[in-house]
Amino acid sequence: MEKHLADLSIKGLALTEPAVLSRAAKALMTTEQEHIAGYDGDRLAAILDLYVKTGIQVHSPGYMGRQFSSTVPLAGVIDFVSSVVNQPSSFYEAGQLPNVVEKIMADELNRFIGWPPDSFAMVTTSGGSLANLTAMLAARNDKFPGFWSEGSAALPGQARPAIAVGDDVHYSVSRTAGVMGIGEAQIVRLPLNGAQQIDMNRVRPALDAAERRGLRVFCLVASAGTTSVGAFDRIDRLAEVARERDIWLHVDGAHGASLLVSDQLRHRLRGIEQADSLTWDAHKMMFTPAPCTLLFYREKDKSRRAFRQVASYVFDEEPDVYTAMDSGGKTIECTKRPMIMPLWVLWAMYGRALFAEKIDYLCRLTRDVHRILLSEPDFETTHFPESNILCFRYRPGWVRDEDVHRLQVTIRDRIKLQGTFFISKVDIDGVAALRVVMMNHLITEEHFRMLLAEIRAVGLELSGDRQHVGGLR
Repeated sequence: MEKHLADLSIKGLALTEPAVLSRAAKALMTTEQEHIAGYDGDRLAAILDLYVKTGIQVHSPGYMGRQFSSTVPLAGVIDFVSSVVNQPSSFYEAGQLPNVVEKIMADELNRFIGWPPDSFAMVTTSGGSLANLTAMLAARNDKFPGFWSEGSAALPGQARPAIAVGDDVHYSVSRTAGVMGIGEAQIVRLPLNGAQQIDMNRVRPALDAAERRGLRVFCLVASAGTTSVGAFDRIDRLAEVARERDIWLHVDGAHGASLLVSDQLRHRLRGIEQADSLTWDAHKMMFTPAPCTLLFYREKDKSRRAFRQVASYVFDEEPDVYTAMDSGGKTIECTKRPMIMPLWVLWAMYGRALFAEKIDYLCRLTRDVHRILLSEPDFETTHFPESNILCFRYRPGWVRDEDVHRLQVTIRDRIKLQGTFFISKVDIDGVAALRVVMMNHLITEEHFRMLLAEIRAVGLELSGDRQHVGGLR
């Protein structure tokens, strides 16, 4: 691990064919079948080496492709300890310190959300998708109290439950509608404006149209840092609409909620204190090992509305000071990793500034590379970056408009295969764009300029290759 972290070379993604990697992995397995094989240090070293060098290289300046984060190494040490002591944290008696520090971190982070102390609740979940599902279950059970026990039979002759989302919402929200039995047909997609935010001028008309279709929108999902471009919806204005119509406002801040700890960037989530619930992934911009998601509720009593079970083997009949700390009744997970521990230890050791400075740098770097692109005539940007995500296109003079999409896709695939840089792509208004996510503080402007040079080199190669890119001239 020390050697891995000390390697500052520029590495993207070295893809290995699955069959080749499978053969390499099988070759490292013991052939002993009858007895416990003896410890083989060389075998273990080879296994670890294979593990480290395959997959994404989150600590390399060449890694700009996804929202998986480089981590603060100390967090990995704590994660190792958690694996060895193996204390599941859904119940206080099994993991006492994780349950206590979960409450401590809830109070620490709520200072930036702004809810009255002791009125809110926070629970950790294994990932943002699970947090979104849990929050929307709580919202549905709050607005339709009989749905949990009776299902849709509890709503005879009533309007069908529906969820309103921005048209660029994370796919986990759409998936949630199917999991909950709401149905994807009952998702009301709200149009976006030019900044890829929910268009506030069209929200009320869209909700009115849903009502005429026989739908009752019980939950409105705002995004604080969309996956595609990192856009932030206007939480304050959406909260006004939610109050008017008795709608639960959930904020999917899996990526962008971490900006709350930054004095410079907190305004992106203006109005967050008016939300009913908030998803916050610490394993993204808080730089801790995945998964570590924080699910906040403005009213702590509603944090127990997602699930309603009786199970004598885990839920005590007579609550006391210890069981009051349990989170098992608030999450799907009965056995849950003590995922709060790496985050708390970093906060305890270094304080808020560790996170704020890194977030500020990465978002400032993204704005700086956006300015670089504005000065390059053969590139175009698709949006102004609100966080650390930036999408752009390579548009040399020789490419026809109808070939722009195919060119971006081909460039991204070639860059990935070359293995120096790892970037992603996303379709914006139906046309592919190259996408970088600055998750590593070792990345500099110079690394980005090197990426642009590599893109140009690939483009030059493709300019004479009509076979690979549509009708390029």
